[in-house]
Amino acid sequence: MTKQVSGSPFLKPFFLKTPVRVVRPLQQRRHTLPASEFRNLTPQDAISVFEIEREAFVSVSGECPLTLDEVLNFLGQCPELSLGWFEEGQLVAFIIGSGWHKERLSKEAMTHHVPDTPTVHIHVLSVHRHCRQQGKGSILLWRYLQYLRCMPGLRRALLICEDFLVPFYQKAGFKEKGLSEISVSSMQFMEMEYMLNGQAYARRNSGC
Repeated sequence: MTKQVSGSPFLKPFFLKTPVRVVRPLQQRRHTLPASEFRNLTPQDAISVFEIEREAFVSVSGECPLTLDEVLNFLGQCPELSLGWFEEGQLVAFIIGSGWHKERLSKEAMTHHVPDTPTVHIHVLSVHRHCRQQGKGSILLWRYLQYLRCMPGLRRALLICEDFLVPFYQKAGFKEKGLSEISVSSMQFMEMEYMLNGQAYARRNSGC
């Protein structure tokens, strides 16, 4: 028996194999959560998102890409530009994006969503600490980029990252656009671009 799962009209359904079992006449069916699900995030997911983000980033850089209020803002304004990976109903990895209207990212892009634009600004990709070193970051990014390719009007994705993450995004098909004008404290970032009308990249495991 297979069960079809799709969290969005743009996401290609995938199937989870479930064992066939006999239900006794007096035995009540128990609700079971799908083993693995990809769907857009909602404001109700904001606390789980922020907890994963805070643990992942504060311990490394001391800064979160998004505050809890900003997470709530983006999930309220543009939930269709987010994607979460859930296992047994628990969030294990996520991406949050927003719309942007200029060629390069600026400080304003960090907190604003511009609707009906051809560019997606990827603010954050984060994986739960118990699920790292399993390739989940690269798999989620692959699914997200394929999802964006199916959305009418979108042409490219932009992001900024630290130098040590440049190879990870290059494997995903991103190209360097140069040093970003955005900085946090003393940290500098590379701006990277992915053209959504290009070829899909091969899925690879990574340490993310």
